[in-house]
Amino acid sequence: MTNPKRPEKDSRPWGHYVVLDDADDHKIKRIVVLPGKRLSLQRHQRRSEHWHVIRGKARVIRDADVIDLVAGESIDLPCGCAHRMENPGEDDLVFIEIQRGEYFGEDDIERLEDDFGRTG
Repeated sequence: MTNPKRPEKDSRPWGHYVVLDDADDHKIKRIVVLPGKRLSLQRHQRRSEHWHVIRGKARVIRDADVIDLVAGESIDLPCGCAHRMENPGEDDLVFIEIQRGEYFGEDDIERLEDDFGRTG
């Protein structure tokens, strides 16, 4: 029996992610955010996202709202909303991101704020 190819890890300054599925109508990622780190505050014009926390504590910014989540909880991020995931905990935060829409390229990220000097 052969092992299926493991998805490649894509490292970022805040942690890493692995693409689990990439289809015409959705993309699914497993994302790990290191303690004290956060993703850029961003929005997308061509996709919505659903985040489901697997392990750890999460703080989500969705437009003007701040929402704390724990393992087993989820949140929907409609197309066009400003959003950010933060890890306020002492352990890795692991969550699944389900993207739905018409386009899933990284160039659909409009960064509004970024701790690591990335723009776009």
